Amino acid sequence: MLPESTASPEASKTVKMLAIIEQRNTLSGCHADLTDKYLLLMLFKLGMDIAVIFLCCRKPFHSFLAMCSSSIVLADSLMVFLIAHIWFLGPERYPVSLCFLMAYASAAYGALPLPIICLGLLDYFLEDTYLSNQRACCKFLRNAVLTLLVWMLAVIYTFWSVQPDLMEMDFENGIKALVCEVEESTLIDYLILGVFAAVIFTMLPFWSMIPQWMKEAERLSEAREERDNQSSDLLFTSTCNTETKIGEENYLQDTVQMCPPLWASLTMGFGAFWMPYLSVSVACLIFGFAVPSYITVNLLWLECTNSLLMGVVFWVKSKKQGPYSNLPENVCMWHVYWHLSKGAQHRQLPMAVFNPSKEKRNTLLYV
Repeated sequence: MLPESTASPEASKTVKMLAIIEQRNTLSGCHADLTDKYLLLMLFKLGMDIAVIFLCCRKPFHSFLAMCSSSIVLADSLMVFLIAHIWFLGPERYPVSLCFLMAYASAAYGALPLPIICLGLLDYFLEDTYLSNQRACCKFLRNAVLTLLVWMLAVIYTFWSVQPDLMEMDFENGIKALVCEVEESTLIDYLILGVFAAVIFTMLPFWSMIPQWMKEAERLSEAREERDNQSSDLLFTSTCNTETKIGEENYLQDTVQMCPPLWASLTMGFGAFWMPYLSVSVACLIFGFAVPSYITVNLLWLECTNSLLMGVVFWVKSKKQGPYSNLPENVCMWHVYWHLSKGAQHRQLPMAVFNPSKEKRNTLLYV
């Protein structure tokens, strides 16, 4: 359940809101502590993040953004632990107030998006350089240090931006409330609105062709899975030569009258997976559901941003490398939509051949 919040009088300048911590009815004498509501909210977010990391992050430490996903899960777990302690012990017996915790948490989470986006984009652009050829332990250490540095900068930022003081507000119906000032992440709001609008306006000229292209993309995906299943029995090792024999592919006939351009195809691949999340987020923004940053900075947003950055890097690098790059796996099937945009002459999907001289890397060959 979302704790009740009201806009701050200085919201137009500071983009903050007032989260209600306690309520008291002076007429009936009823008193309500909303700590349990915040605990339920954080438990819901933690459960959602754990589900997302299992569904989307197959290799949680392979890239910088994947490491950030794991760090957000750890931060959410710490938040749940601290709020649970405050709820069990009571605000009077706990050394830190709930307002102190929520105010600093909202500021720290709100400072994360910009450095995460910048470093994540840089990490993907450097995938095919010397840094990508480092050993797995070195890459893990590099990502861990960068993630820790981002969190340290976010925590340091809170020292100058947070005022963790409870304020009392009087309402007309005789209700008094203790409120706390928390921050909202406007960067995430603008990013979601911008990406949603970009996907809609990009695909608008091709609206009538989208169902046909989606069916063809699904057929290509099934063909790729079938090829992977068949080739798993044909993989062999050789230190000198590598030869492959691929049978004739009758299932990859061209049924699309007009192939989409690469940028439209990749946009369609991104929107096919992430438009439900973007639509719900935009609807919440339109109806004025203000949400503090310690809720909006979650793994759904991070994985959506991860797909966006990876799609941009894939589009830029595909001009020289085709669909073959060292980018990690993603929920968006970039390779399938690359083949969709290239037409029948590029519809033969590659076969992976294992070479023992290059550990954990597959050589993808055209046939």
